[in-house]
Amino acid sequence: MLDPSIRNIAARAYEIPTDAPEADGTLAWDSTTLVLVTLDAGGETGIGYTYADASLVTLIERKLAPEIAGRSAFDIAGAGAVLWRAVRNLGRSGLAATAISAIDVALWDVKAKLLGVPLSALLGRVRDRVAIYGSGGFTSYTDKRLAEQLAAWIERDGCRWVKMKIGSDPDRDPARIAVARRAIGAHGLFIDANGAFTPSRALALAEQIVDHDVNWFEEPVTSDDAEGLARVCAATPPGMEIAAGEYCYVPDDFSRLLATPSVDVLQADATRCGGVSGFLAAAALGETRHMDLSAHCAPALHCHIGCAVLRLRHIEWFHDHVRIEQMLFDGAPVARDGTIAPDADRHGLGLLFKERDAERFRVR
Repeated sequence: MLDPSIRNIAARAYEIPTDAPEADGTLAWDSTTLVLVTLDAGGETGIGYTYADASLVTLIERKLAPEIAGRSAFDIAGAGAVLWRAVRNLGRSGLAATAISAIDVALWDVKAKLLGVPLSALLGRVRDRVAIYGSGGFTSYTDKRLAEQLAAWIERDGCRWVKMKIGSDPDRDPARIAVARRAIGAHGLFIDANGAFTPSRALALAEQIVDHDVNWFEEPVTSDDAEGLARVCAATPPGMEIAAGEYCYVPDDFSRLLATPSVDVLQADATRCGGVSGFLAAAALGETRHMDLSAHCAPALHCHIGCAVLRLRHIEWFHDHVRIEQMLFDGAPVARDGTIAPDADRHGLGLLFKERDAERFRVR
């Protein structure tokens, strides 16, 4: 094997317009920024990515890359310790965590490539395929588009569950949820408020929609309010689970949600919580509470990890990220019967970035 020292760490940012205006309970947007990290070791190139801000390019190349240059690509834990220490005075959460996440993913990708195995095999598979749920249903959509999108995930991709956004216009939410229920029949219906409500208002809505059999209420209040989440979690109607965790950046964030307890299902996002290493840490914390885990967004990244996490329930098949990953990565997973699976013939993440196709979106 060639020298496995880490070299040529680089980052690039790409801003991809949405296919229509999008909004949720607390935000509206018309583009998504993908930050790609590449690094070389032992004749292989590892790739990692996050969905964040183009400013990460400077943070990664000037601050973080020099910290791990020359280290062995097999020493991921050591590299991680150095990276987290390097951002001590910057603040670990937010942009710093997403930058480290992308680097960590690239390290795991190159390690698996050096060993000549898919990442799922390196991590230790407990399943060959992972269930997905269709996710989008933005509050900016008309009722017609909402119904069409949710139904398509069931009819085209075989999803057992679908998720819609709520909270922009709370007075209309019950009617929109009724539209969704009619469109999907008896399939599972999830709603996501992105922290738009107070605990009292979230509980009032839960009572209003009890006849629509909503199975999952995501971030009814902000994840920063663990006590408020716990209040909602304790009082929602039977069969309606509370989920949160997508804005957890470090293990302490997950621990706070679990300690109260504030959720029925814990979410984690490897593009935010420290990459593959951080996701596995979140899964281990969930295990201590016998709690299921769900992967937030970035399905091409979570596909391999999901095959290795015992209590992983499903991966979010998020509209924006599915579109971007299938556009810009050769090897991005394709849904089949409501599941996705890693390609056993490809090493690492099994992804090849389409640089020529991506160039028109590059901003840094």
